[in-house]
Amino acid sequence: MNKPARPFAKPLRDLIGKVVGETFNKQGFASAELVTRWPEIVGAEVAAHSEPIKIQWTRPIEGDAREPGTLVLRVEGPAAIEVQHLSSVICERVNQFLGWRAVARLALRQAPLRHAERKPARVLDPAAAARVAATLSDIGDDELKQALGRLGAAIKRP
Repeated sequence: MNKPARPFAKPLRDLIGKVVGETFNKQGFASAELVTRWPEIVGAEVAAHSEPIKIQWTRPIEGDAREPGTLVLRVEGPAAIEVQHLSSVICERVNQFLGWRAVARLALRQAPLRHAERKPARVLDPAAAARVAATLSDIGDDELKQALGRLGAAIKRP
């Protein structure tokens, strides 16, 4: 008699993709790529001062073709005027990325960017990592010893 197959754990990317996808759909995005690949789409200079919030769609009138939406961007205050001047270029790049005329105009919301709150990563001291690696005499694999040394130095940081 054959036992039924045990269900295996699903990859995290499959589960998270569904949850994140639903959230992006509520904000009017067809996919998460517009947000995650924003620097590639508009360029690093514009992406450093802006981020997409949502796409607002107008309700289509029955029988008419769907009109392009409005891309709402969060923009840092001082850079808002520059982003406004580049609005046609940004719309063109977004439409080219999506493959159809999805966005016709921009709406800017001046606010601090969320990614600006991130702290810069601390630099690891190579001498401290070497000291920790030197104490690991029982490990024969040199690459593993160096990796554990870096981990130990990162944990011991004040």
